Amino acid sequence: MEPQGEKPGEADGVRITPQLLKSRSGEFALDSILLLKLRGLGLVDLGCLGACLGLEWLDLSGNALTQLGPLASLRQLAVLNVANNRLMGLEPLAACENLQSLNAAGNLLATPGQLQCLAGLRGLEHLRLRDPLARLSNPLCASPSYWAVVRELLPGLKVIDGERVTGRGSEFYQLCRDLDSSLWPSSSPGPSTAEAQPWVEPGYWEAWPTRSSSILEEACRQFQDTLQECHELDRQAQDSLAQAQQALSPVGTTSSFVF
Repeated sequence: MEPQGEKPGEADGVRITPQLLKSRSGEFALDSILLLKLRGLGLVDLGCLGACLGLEWLDLSGNALTQLGPLASLRQLAVLNVANNRLMGLEPLAACENLQSLNAAGNLLATPGQLQCLAGLRGLEHLRLRDPLARLSNPLCASPSYWAVVRELLPGLKVIDGERVTGRGSEFYQLCRDLDSSLWPSSSPGPSTAEAQPWVEPGYWEAWPTRSSSILEEACRQFQDTLQECHELDRQAQDSLAQAQQALSPVGTTSSFVF
């Protein structure tokens, strides 16, 4: 028998057991567990996870799960992350009446009909089926009408793929989407996007050739003339002071000041 730590994708993966749940949560009773992080354990079978009746927060991302059957009994579950698995359906989640946030990016959901089971979850506000940063998606996200179909199918959603669609801030996200649409050529038939045009005239950023300015030259000439006159007046003033000093000081007379 092979050990339980096998990688996702191998023939015998990991199955959830009471011992595993107790060791990961630190709780002695399964129905006392409120939060569970079971990310990247190579899980292929949820086993007895349905016995955690008080569970509110659950992370099952990065495993090899193909179905979520045991989750149907988790009526208190509010936040669920099943990203990066092998899920082809979400039907058991229809019974999770308190579910508010679901991350199912990186699975095998191919048609909008596979989301129909979520339509009855009145509290579901956050749904992620695509995560560009983690490079996770689902086949249905490739459809050009994906965004509109999800909004029509689940009108109660406030956030889709991390972008707010209703409420405060939704206008900003819509503006960003409109800008993206205008910048990227559309693959759908119809009028093509107008080619971008420069907003300044050709040659605007080129250096202009230097041109002589008669006004600047005349100002420089006048400044030089004025400076020359100042030098001449200074020389004349120095001469006048020297003559006055000579006239006020008789030859042979000395003055003494004592402080």
